[in-house]
Amino acid sequence: MNECECKENIEIHQVVDNLIGDYGKGRDIDTLEMFNRPDPSVVRDLIRKLLRLIFPGYYRDTTYKFYNVEGNLTVLIEDVIFNLSKQIEIVLQYAAKEEQPDEATLRDESYCIALDFVGRLPKVREYVDTDLEATYQGDPAACNKDEIVLCYPGLYASTVNRLAHELFLLNVPLIPRMMTEHAHNRTGIDIHLGATIGKYFFMDHGTGIVVGSTTTIGDHVKVYQGVTLGALSTSGGQALHGVKRHPTIEDNVTIYSGASILGGDTVIGANSVIGSNAFLTKSVPAGTRVTIKNQELQFKDKDGSIIEMSDVAQGDAWYYMI
Repeated sequence: MNECECKENIEIHQVVDNLIGDYGKGRDIDTLEMFNRPDPSVVRDLIRKLLRLIFPGYYRDTTYKFYNVEGNLTVLIEDVIFNLSKQIEIVLQYAAKEEQPDEATLRDESYCIALDFVGRLPKVREYVDTDLEATYQGDPAACNKDEIVLCYPGLYASTVNRLAHELFLLNVPLIPRMMTEHAHNRTGIDIHLGATIGKYFFMDHGTGIVVGSTTTIGDHVKVYQGVTLGALSTSGGQALHGVKRHPTIEDNVTIYSGASILGGDTVIGANSVIGSNAFLTKSVPAGTRVTIKNQELQFKDKDGSIIEMSDVAQGDAWYYMI
């Protein structure tokens, strides 16, 4: 070993020793208990398998060699229940912390939760089917429903959210948040697992949409890119956990791009239209059209001279930005 290699080994060992010493400071980031937490790769695999159960003809897998629907579904559902219950057992034990529940009891509880969850899949599929229909009817650019299922980020994000929401209702910690954050990372759409969303939900384009945890959304709601359904303030920190701090959107509401609707007391009445870039912190009654008065635009030619545009027809208000 030459002098350079020897020096390199010494330096690497020194870095290792320094990091091990730093891990011993007892901070939250210092934990080394890797096996007491759910496995992100398993959760991602579960999402893929659940999507096969939601869309059986679209998400295929050559792992299972059964050539009839019943046999294929039986093996797939058993796979989902087995792996999901293992991850639930981990998070329940993790959430219990110092209580150290009985291992057999925890295993039985986790299995029952997983079984209850897969029993809810027909309900989830009912809602997803309405989302697909709303997307097809609401987007003239869609050639067919196959294109929506295979390509549209909005349907992907809302489907994963609906699955995660059922686990949330079953009081499963952490795993549903991992699911929605996976969808967020893939689509740029951030829907909290706690949000309650009705049927026929359509997110057009989708990128940048944020839906907070205590948001309630009715049926036939259409939301465009960049919309925020958020809280007025989070300065209260954990004291606000569980408090209704995000808006309620009633049935048949359309919210155009860039709009922000904030606050737990804010209710957007049914059949309302919220224009692009509107900023709302107060409720509006049913049938309201919220628009922004035209901004003053200035036009200059290449020499910097102002061009009069009085002959160009512009409305008094605008709200479309798609």
